[in-house]
Amino acid sequence: MKKLRVAVAGLGNIGRKHLDAFRELSDRYDVTAACEPSAQNTARCAEERTLPPLLPDFNDVLTRNDVDVVDICTPHHLHYEQILQALAAGKHVICEKPVVGSLEECDAVIEAERSTGRRVMPIFQYRFGVGLQKLLHLIRQGIVGKHYLSTVETAWQRGAKYYGVAWRGQLATGMGGCLLTQALHAHDALTFALGRVRRVCALTATRVNPVEVEDCAAASLQFADGSLASLSVTLGSAEEISRMRLCFEHLTAQSSLDPYTMTSEPWSFFPRNDEAAARIDAALADFVPHPEGFVGQFLRFHEAMTERRELPVTLADARDSLELLTALYHSAADGVAVELPLTSDHPSYAGWHSVLTPTD
Repeated sequence: MKKLRVAVAGLGNIGRKHLDAFRELSDRYDVTAACEPSAQNTARCAEERTLPPLLPDFNDVLTRNDVDVVDICTPHHLHYEQILQALAAGKHVICEKPVVGSLEECDAVIEAERSTGRRVMPIFQYRFGVGLQKLLHLIRQGIVGKHYLSTVETAWQRGAKYYGVAWRGQLATGMGGCLLTQALHAHDALTFALGRVRRVCALTATRVNPVEVEDCAAASLQFADGSLASLSVTLGSAEEISRMRLCFEHLTAQSSLDPYTMTSEPWSFFPRNDEAAARIDAALADFVPHPEGFVGQFLRFHEAMTERRELPVTLADARDSLELLTALYHSAADGVAVELPLTSDHPSYAGWHSVLTPTD
């Protein structure tokens, strides 16, 4: 089996999780290098695992002949330039969220991917949770019926220790708050299951921490089919949970409450009646679980790359996520409902940062 040679750029919390996932797939990946400017992050990583060869600078990664894929786990504001540099150097790219900071930048990366012939996979590991995959299986089987209304709760706790990392909580470097950093994956999981959003209304507030970005948010969505969803996010919850509850014509699905793996098992499926229960049981009897989380996404990436198939997550997927995020921030800033899709003449196409201001 052909191995892909990977360099991990950034050994913070997420970078370490990526490193562990690649090593769990050691029959498919070799981690040939890493880059991390922070001595503290490097030391923390070295306490728990053997480090790959360390390079002093991101540019050093790009000149290596033993690197096929650059895995970008650096602070948010660095992603755009680093993706473009990696593509220009002939490397494939895996990039943590947010891939970039605007729809305009995302469109530029899509063009760079096309022109270089390299491939870019954004990280949306929640998509591969077995619980969510069961729901998607039922949707594809035509069992759920019409969607009525869903709710997504992201109730986490973040305080001074979390924001002690210099780039977090600042608009210029963090690029956003809880909608961008904590809840983005959960909201993507919702739209992955239900399809495109047509209209959003949102409110944001900075209530928990003295930072430049929002740490509480609430929003209402309307999907293309007219169905609805409600989103709530806070970083001030004493008990950390995440929860999705999706109400359909023939069943209601509820996720795990685990704050960081809510798309994984256990999920509950409540049938409307005995007939729906029988159809759900029959459909799930044929369901075959596959690896989830980072391991699941990286496994699928390897298969796509070596078998020349579509990536498990594409830049088009990331663009949809960024479009929703942009609409949420624009709605919160202007106090109006925002219609999607957003075109290139939209005021926030070049970035939501100009309208993103914390509220008291």
